Amino acid sequence: MKMKNSLLFPVVCIALCSCQGPKEASENTSLKMISQVDFSHVKIDDSFWSPRLDKHSSATLPVCIDQIENQTGRIRNFENAAKGEGVHSGIFFDDSDVYKALEGIAYSLINHPNAKLERKADEWIDKMAAAQQPDGYINTYYTLTGLDKRWTNMDKHEMYCAGHMMEAAVAYYQATGKRKLLDVSCRMADHMMSLFGPGKRHWVAGHEEIELALVKLYQVTGEEKYLDFAAWLLEERGHGYGSKGGEGDWDPAYYQDAVPVRELESISGHAVRCMYLYCGMADVAALKNDTGYVAALNRLWDDVVLRNMYVTGGIGSSKHNEGFTQDYDLPNLEAYCETCASVGMVFWNQRMNQFTGDAKYADVMERSLYNGALAGVSLGGDRFFYVNPLESKGDHHRQAWYGCACCPSQISRFLPSIGSYVYGVSDKAIWVNLFMGNTATVSIDGQDVQLKQQTAYPWDGRVELTVSATGTVSRELRIRIPGWCKKYDLSVNGKTVNVPVEKGYAVLEQWKPGDAIVLALDMPVEKVKADPRVKQNVGKRAVQRGPLVYCVEKADNPWGLDLLRLDEGSTFEVTDAPDVLGGIKQIKLTEGGKEWTFIPYYAWDNREAGEMKVWIDCAAD
Repeated sequence: MKMKNSLLFPVVCIALCSCQGPKEASENTSLKMISQVDFSHVKIDDSFWSPRLDKHSSATLPVCIDQIENQTGRIRNFENAAKGEGVHSGIFFDDSDVYKALEGIAYSLINHPNAKLERKADEWIDKMAAAQQPDGYINTYYTLTGLDKRWTNMDKHEMYCAGHMMEAAVAYYQATGKRKLLDVSCRMADHMMSLFGPGKRHWVAGHEEIELALVKLYQVTGEEKYLDFAAWLLEERGHGYGSKGGEGDWDPAYYQDAVPVRELESISGHAVRCMYLYCGMADVAALKNDTGYVAALNRLWDDVVLRNMYVTGGIGSSKHNEGFTQDYDLPNLEAYCETCASVGMVFWNQRMNQFTGDAKYADVMERSLYNGALAGVSLGGDRFFYVNPLESKGDHHRQAWYGCACCPSQISRFLPSIGSYVYGVSDKAIWVNLFMGNTATVSIDGQDVQLKQQTAYPWDGRVELTVSATGTVSRELRIRIPGWCKKYDLSVNGKTVNVPVEKGYAVLEQWKPGDAIVLALDMPVEKVKADPRVKQNVGKRAVQRGPLVYCVEKADNPWGLDLLRLDEGSTFEVTDAPDVLGGIKQIKLTEGGKEWTFIPYYAWDNREAGEMKVWIDCAAD
């Protein structure tokens, strides 16, 4: 059994998207050590994730489609815009929800072909194309409220909506080969570039998203002008160009516009906007070899993870600005932790991992995935959290939809793409980042190589990995040893092997196709202590097992959660509960004459209403 030091974050003692398209973009990727294996090449067959993907197909997407078509005016906005008459319904950025749901449909179609669903997507795309103006502009809010007002307020999300359209267009092209929405997206990008850019008008997108989307558009079309425009938009920040066109004051900190992006040192303002900005910076840095961006991203990562991240991997503590206040301000009951921000943490950390091959980024990616993001959708797949507190008095519940529905549509596009975060490939290695049952096929040295995992993770730490190929695979296998794991065993064909660990990865050099490789991660229950500067958690502990943060809920502990006190000598028992919350491992603790039951944080609020706590008072600190 190997021993290692776990990665401890002081706060909680504890990809560049590879798009395939009609024209392969030429890339100098010297800063990009690892390329992700796209989820379309990863078939998930997993006891934990497969039921969630089934619910995505049978419940989440139908809910989104029903809300967009029948319960709200989101698709009707496109119909009205195409006719040039009628009113705009909802919020000015509601187009983005339709695009994100369409992206989720596209991802679902790749691994789960469905002719009826594809027809629905084609119907939506026809309406989008019909709503595009002759000059390429597409945005139903301004089309229906006055085209003369477009491009006057940088906070009106015109580029944000356009970015989500581009992401949906790329995804749908990859899924079906149909390029109608891709062509619409290119015309919108060209329209924007006719107005903004070097020697033209300045523009600071109030809500980032367009930057990373333009990179995807570049990668699928090979048109370098889109990459250049993304880089130009990033460089517009921090020079005083931001404006709401007389409709209010522009807050540079809130909009990440206080300093040029390469000078950023700390996170500020709106959490989701920050995540999209950092993703765009990472994408551009990799393709343009911008070490200044990478240096800034490293500083920002330290600030986010070491001083502003919850134990769940959630970020953004304040409802006031949907973001950040000061370092170490991490309230539990009032925590904001928007679901979109946790998904953004997955996006960003996957990109950061590709620069360095450092497992610390994959550790955070996993933490945000299994806790902060997964809590955002009910076990039934049909109700959603916007806000994810770490404590509840019993009055916080998932909803079927929101007036601002960014989180349901975000989950709808994120879940079917989780296979993208499992593997990576570099010149020297195959990288295993996440553990879930799957079969993946990747091209290495001109041959198809099949990777297969079998595991009961996250309930069990045993992962069986086999690699199949017709010839020799001249790559190391680099298998992540999670930061939470202090003991593990790695064996090949039943024999324990001692291999070096570099940046959190066990480096297996001596192996061949067909070998049975087994990683056994020790997965005890641990009490997690917060940094003492987190005042809200002084004298408290959180409970974690493997990648999962646990909580107590009144449904299991009806006598009241305030009675629970953890002792330094508290011992826990892990029990199977196949009929509870879709099948989980509960953690039992006997204290104060009572048996307390802990459940995974992602699963709370799926039963009757009641209190919930993550951070538990200690008998002594």
